[in-house]
Amino acid sequence: MALKAGDVVVLKSGGQALTVASVEGDTVECVWIGEEGELFREELPSVVLESAEIDLSDDDEAHEDEEEHDEVA
Repeated sequence: MALKAGDVVVLKSGGQALTVASVEGDTVECVWIGEEGELFREELPSVVLESAEIDLSDDDEAHEDEEEHDEVA
């Protein structure tokens, strides 16, 4: 798996989505936002990561609901 900056990944063991900030050899620098809004940055070996499947359909539905609410108001 060839990772590049901007890719979204997760740990193979689970957890939240991480964004790839940079890749140098087999080391991947990832960033993510914690529960209280703090930014985390960590270097991880590429073998512990896999591509994340991002479902954007929920975001589209939420956006449509907001538009419908705005039209009614």
